Amino acid sequence: MLGLPDDIRACLFDLDGVLTQTAKVHQAAWKRTFDEFLRSRDPGAAEFSADDYNQYVDGKPRKDGVRDFLTSRGITLPEGSDDDLADAPTVAGVATRKNELIMAELDEHGVQVYEGSMRYLRAARDAGLATAVVTASANGEHVVAVAGFADLIDARVDGVVAATEGLRGKPAPDTFLAGARALGVEPAQAAVFEDALSGVAAGRAGGFGYVVGVDRVGQADGLRERGADVVVTDLDQLLGETP
Repeated sequence: MLGLPDDIRACLFDLDGVLTQTAKVHQAAWKRTFDEFLRSRDPGAAEFSADDYNQYVDGKPRKDGVRDFLTSRGITLPEGSDDDLADAPTVAGVATRKNELIMAELDEHGVQVYEGSMRYLRAARDAGLATAVVTASANGEHVVAVAGFADLIDARVDGVVAATEGLRGKPAPDTFLAGARALGVEPAQAAVFEDALSGVAAGRAGGFGYVVGVDRVGQADGLRERGADVVVTDLDQLLGETP
């Protein structure tokens, strides 16, 4: 009844864009951050676009997103350190600026969930499947708590866990593999749910039993090309279906 193969025992959910409507908030924070940075160097620079977000930033650890987007514009910055202020001309400084913006937005407006995804998450729990959130965000614990579904999640692998354990970010499969370990299942027994191109690629690279692409921004073909077994626009479309 969950649209998954019979041997799946666990569900690994990305957070932003899959369970919560925070992907668009992240994109807005990235746009403001990068546009301010680019204008400071060249007032005529092309603005950060939705395509830039989807290709270079979405689903990745914060510093990787900074590095990959700036590289696409031919810009290389020193790495800096986590103590760098938001106006420091370093990868860490740009990342800090983005985090300040996203935290201010979340604190002011809270976190909205996708109701269809919440129905699916509850159905997965009712079916006896183990559940984990796997997100590049260092604010994963905060977002889950504010959104109010911490009781539906058995494990969390977020940016803080990844940094502590030295896990590579998506599209490397490390964080999803850590999620499977935390739930005590083999990758082949777990399904990955992702809206980011890099996240779907990570699910496929990790040898997971099923990869669900969640198309929120009209990139269904890209999700399939990265290895999604099925693409939906919200998770409740899977309820009552068979693969």
